[in-house]
Amino acid sequence: MKKLFFLTIAVFALIQVPSAIEYELLQIKASLSPRRLSRGQEGEIVLKFTVAEGVVINSLPNFIIELDHSEELVFPKDFFSASDLEIKVIEENGKEFLDLTKPVNIPFTVKLSAKRGNHTVTGKVKYFACSKKEGWCLKDKTTFSASFYTSNRIVQKKR
Repeated sequence: MKKLFFLTIAVFALIQVPSAIEYELLQIKASLSPRRLSRGQEGEIVLKFTVAEGVVINSLPNFIIELDHSEELVFPKDFFSASDLEIKVIEENGKEFLDLTKPVNIPFTVKLSAKRGNHTVTGKVKYFACSKKEGWCLKDKTTFSASFYTSNRIVQKKR
């Protein structure tokens, strides 16, 4: 009898899991341009967003991209808002949301002390998503990562 009880609970728990994680609201594909870097070289992190169907990302509260500390890269800031990155705001029915159809580029410089080899840059995006159809809103975050390679070569800046 106990086995049947625990089996019933396990089956109901498994049935409930998919509804809790129905779909990802915001997917992020991150890459570096260029992917192979030299010390002192400048580049960009390129973030491409895919928003779930029927969901919009509100412009307020703020859409924030946070970058984790990197031993190899220097960023102008540790975090960026939608306005910092000049992400277009669309107004529809008196509500504002972000146009995330175009990639977002975040500049960086490779440290002169960067170690040779493969590395990963990581971060997260904090956002406020709303469903147009179902009428709910949710504050959430999504992480991203991108790999890159640094060489021993040093790029001299032109004067």
